[in-house]
Amino acid sequence: MDRDQAVQLMESKIQNLNLRRHMLATEAVMRALARRLGEDEVLWGLTGLVHDIDLEQGGQDPSAHARLAAEWLEGKLPPEALAAIRAHNGERLHIERRTRFEHALAAAETVTGLVVAATLVLPGKKIAELKAQSVLKRMKEPRFAAGVNRDIVRECELLPVPLPEFVSLAVEAMRPLAPELGL
Repeated sequence: MDRDQAVQLMESKIQNLNLRRHMLATEAVMRALARRLGEDEVLWGLTGLVHDIDLEQGGQDPSAHARLAAEWLEGKLPPEALAAIRAHNGERLHIERRTRFEHALAAAETVTGLVVAATLVLPGKKIAELKAQSVLKRMKEPRFAAGVNRDIVRECELLPVPLPEFVSLAVEAMRPLAPELGL
């Protein structure tokens, strides 16, 4: 599957604009992370782009999420990408994340929520104005973006990428997508 096919698949399966934005942001962070770690930038990016492809079709069963996506993507992405997709919902699927790829996807898709939330509290609501240090400071506030699991964001340390560098990488990766992300 190439990027155009992945975008078409995303657009056919996902109608919610904010979910599409999340998937685009995850793609950008995964590409930047792959570049930083010397991994396959195209594969990591594609995996980030389609990781939540089943969220609108999974119904009310949270344990279907990621398992269904991996089934749909069978033959389109290699097994390690499918494993990373399943493992990003590991808490609900009872899958322990073991590989660098699995930890990377979980951390990357989770940090995007923190970056977006930190941007939206800025006076101008522009990611161009966001500093990584602000995200790190907000991360210490449990009530800020309370739905963002900080422990999953900290899985970046297992890659190993130090948390401050990871947050900076995420902000910088998402910044060029400001128009697409509405930021």
